[in-house]
Amino acid sequence: MAGVKDQQITDRWAIYNADCMAVMGEIPDGSMHASIYSPPFAGLFVYSSDPRDVSNARDYPEFLDHYGMVLDELTRITMPGRLTAVHAAPVPSGNTGRDAMHDFPGDVIRLHEARGWQWVCRHAIWKEPLAVRTRTMAKNLAHKTIVDDARYAGVASADELLIFRKPGDSEPVDHPNGLTDYAGGAEVPRELAKYRGWDGKQTENRYSHWIWRRYASSVWDDIRIDRVLPFREARDEDDEKHVHPLQLDVIARFIQMRTKPGERVFTPFMGVGSEVYEAVRQGRYGIGAELKPSYFAQAVKNMAAVDSDDQADHPTLTDELAS
Repeated sequence: MAGVKDQQITDRWAIYNADCMAVMGEIPDGSMHASIYSPPFAGLFVYSSDPRDVSNARDYPEFLDHYGMVLDELTRITMPGRLTAVHAAPVPSGNTGRDAMHDFPGDVIRLHEARGWQWVCRHAIWKEPLAVRTRTMAKNLAHKTIVDDARYAGVASADELLIFRKPGDSEPVDHPNGLTDYAGGAEVPRELAKYRGWDGKQTENRYSHWIWRRYASSVWDDIRIDRVLPFREARDEDDEKHVHPLQLDVIARFIQMRTKPGERVFTPFMGVGSEVYEAVRQGRYGIGAELKPSYFAQAVKNMAAVDSDDQADHPTLTDELAS
């Protein structure tokens, strides 16, 4: 494949150290069952000095133009009737303490609708204000701000998972035995365990019904914020201080509910491999592209651990940021 610096292809995943446009250019029309990714947040972070990096756009309109090119290709390679999920959040205009916000999620929605996608839903991912303040050092997100001048007080904006469906039809995404695993901090009530994998009437499957009620909520309040893949070793001098991967719980929920085992899940902004990793853990075939060599190298390491029993052996986000 032209433009690929490195790659790893197995019978369970294919990951490429390359510009996502080059990778998608080689993917046949309508061949991806789903995609999930976290795009650069419109200049909030700069990930590398590579001119092909979308995060290096000179301004917000240019970023939207470049992101639109990526979306054109994603539209082409997605099967009719299937879904894409985009992780987004409001983007501050700066960190002066008196900043306004860009409605980045709204612009993502409008970009998809302009290409014919149907906006299905948004999930808000709750963030604890003090934790956000500690991690980002946002000047307007501090108790002192309301003491001094609450006109400039900020909020811990929720992350959002925006889900879109490409027009058309394809095979149903069915779950004959319901949903069998829960990704989140809450525990499934013990009395429901006997219904896990229920093969009778699904109207009686109380285990799956409990999971569905939480997944179908517009607010996800028990996403384990620190359940992410290792990323510290992937940093270099081009990185921003507070970059971190998408939480595995967020990825797992979309994949479990919106795809079937064996299907292909693509991510154009792979980073350290989170979406590919979780797709493989869920029994799907993961495909990802990452432009930055240090991130790709970490993704290779992370994929080598995909068959470990649990993430308990991996550092948490708190551990990573403290290192």
